[in-house]
Amino acid sequence: MLFPSCHAAEEIIAGAWAWPHFSITELCCKCQGRFCKGEYWHDPGFLDGLEHMRAQLGRPLIITSGHRCALWNAAIGGAPRSWHKFLATDLSLWRQDRAALFQAALQAGFTGLGQARTFLHIDRRPYPARWTYKRS
Repeated sequence: MLFPSCHAAEEIIAGAWAWPHFSITELCCKCQGRFCKGEYWHDPGFLDGLEHMRAQLGRPLIITSGHRCALWNAAIGGAPRSWHKFLATDLSLWRQDRAALFQAALQAGFTGLGQARTFLHIDRRPYPARWTYKRS
């Protein structure tokens, strides 16, 4: 479900938020009001997967990019058909074991996995996809 802003999502979902290690704010668009009001895409299954990964790894996951509005995605050079325009996250590899993070993502049901030098992209597209970023 797409919410027009983090604030709107927080007002509606706040009492039912079941993911203690993640927040709406860290998952919404980071354009800082340039193009949207912090759009947020809510998917309980996606959040369950993130919590599963954190529990399996036993350490925090740092989200460097979550949902992106279409204009922010274009402004930062995101792929035109990026899953970030729906729901995807880039997880920092800082203080993470790359192979363990990748395996945790697979076990949590993430199907889109993109490896970069500093982050792992994860999403739940309906088909498996694996790639390596040439830059980043």
